[in-house]
Amino acid sequence: MKKILLLVLVFAFSFSGIYAQELWNLERCITHAKEHNINLKLQKLDADVQANNTRQSKLDLLPDLNGNTGYNFNYGRSLSADNTYVNENSQTGSLGLSSRVTLFSGFQKWNSVKQNELDLKANLQDVEKAKEDLALNITSYYLDILFKKELLQVAQEQLKVTELQIKRTEVLVEAGTLPKGTLMEQKAQAAREDLAVVNAQNSLDIALLDLAQLLDLEDTKNFDIQTPELPVLNATKSMVDPESVFINALTFRPEMKAAQYRLESSEKGLIIAKGQRTPTLSMSGSWNSGYRRNQPEYGFATDGSPIIIRKEMKLNDQLRLFESKSFGFNLSIPIFNGGVVNRNISNAKINIDRYRLNMDNSKNVLRKEIEQAHANAKAAMKKFFSSETAVSSTEEAFRYTEEKFNLGLVNSVDYNQEKNNLFKSKSDLLQAKYEYIFRTKILDFYNGIEINL
Repeated sequence: MKKILLLVLVFAFSFSGIYAQELWNLERCITHAKEHNINLKLQKLDADVQANNTRQSKLDLLPDLNGNTGYNFNYGRSLSADNTYVNENSQTGSLGLSSRVTLFSGFQKWNSVKQNELDLKANLQDVEKAKEDLALNITSYYLDILFKKELLQVAQEQLKVTELQIKRTEVLVEAGTLPKGTLMEQKAQAAREDLAVVNAQNSLDIALLDLAQLLDLEDTKNFDIQTPELPVLNATKSMVDPESVFINALTFRPEMKAAQYRLESSEKGLIIAKGQRTPTLSMSGSWNSGYRRNQPEYGFATDGSPIIIRKEMKLNDQLRLFESKSFGFNLSIPIFNGGVVNRNISNAKINIDRYRLNMDNSKNVLRKEIEQAHANAKAAMKKFFSSETAVSSTEEAFRYTEEKFNLGLVNSVDYNQEKNNLFKSKSDLLQAKYEYIFRTKILDFYNGIEINL
C-alpha cells in the first residue's frame, strides 16, 4: 500500500511539473499581441479593404460581359406572323449578350490602378506602425513589471533586516542595555515596512494584470513574465547622435513611408483628374435573338408562294432566324461639363499640397521625437549613475549608523530614518535603471534596432 501511495505522489508531482506555469518573455508577449490585438486587427482590415479596391481597379481594365434574357406573356390584339393584327394570346422570349471595353480615356483607369497600389502600400505601412507602437507599449509594461518585482525584493529585504534587528534589540532590552521603548519603535517600524511589502506586491499584481489585459489574455490570474538578463549599464557607453538617427529613420520608418506613398498617390490623383479632359474611345458589341410560341415555319411552293411547313418552328431555328449582331465604336469628347473637370483638377492640386505638408509635418514630428528620446536617454543615464553613487553613500551611512545603534550610541528614530533613506535611494536607483533601459530602447527603436531584452 505504501508503494502504491508513493507512486501516486510521484505521478502527481510529475504531472503538476508538466503543467507548471510558463513564464512569458518579451518576445512572446510581442508576438502574441501582434496576432491577437483587436486594434491591430482592425488596422489590418482597413488594409484588406484597400487591397480589394486595388484588385478591382485592375479588373476594371478588362471588358465587361453581360447577358440578358426574358419571357413575356401577351394578351389581346397583337401583330401576327403575317403582319396583320389579330386577337390572340402569345408567348415570346428573348436572349442576348453584350460587351463593352474602354480603349482610351486619358489613361485614367491605368493611373487609378497605380493610385490604389500606392494607397495599399500606405495602409500596409500604417499596419507596421501600429505593430511597432504596440511592441514599444508592451516593452514599457514589461519593464515596469521588472521594476516592481525588484522593488518588492528591496522592500522584503528591508523588512528582514528590521526583523533581525528586533531580535537583537530584544536581547539588549532583556539585558537592560536598551530601553523597552526602542523595541516598541522597532516593531512599529516593522509594521510599516510590512505594509510597504503589501503595497509593493499589490502594485506588482496590478502591473501584471495591465500587461495581461493588453495582451487580451483570457486567463490573467496565472500570468507572469520571465526575468531576462538585463544589459550592462556603464558610463562609458556612448549614445548615437540624434541627427544621424533622424537621417537613418527617414529611410525606413513606416510613418515616413506611408506619408511618401500618400503624396505620390495624390500626384496620381492629379493625373487622373487631367485625364478627364481627354476624349474617351470605347468599343462595344452585342448579340440578341428571340423566340415566339406558335411561330409557324414557312416555306415556298413550286410557284414561289409561301406555305406553312409546320405550325411551330423549332427553338434553334427561331434563334437563328431572329438573331441580330452589332459591333461599333463610340467616341465621347468632353466640351462643357459645368466646370466639373476644372474643379476636380483644382482639388487634386490642393490635395497634393496637403499631403506635401503632411510629409513635412511627419518629418518634424519624427525629428522632435528622436531629439526628445535622445534627451530623455541622456538624462536617464545621468540619473542612473548619480543614483548608484547615492546608494553607495547611503549604504555606508547606514552601516555606520547601525554599528552605533547596536552600541546604544544612536536612538531608534535616527536608525530608522537612515534605513528609510537607504530604501528610498535603492528605490530611486531601480526606477532610474529601468527608465534608462527603456529610454535607450526607444532610441534604438528609432535607429531601426529590434526591441528585445
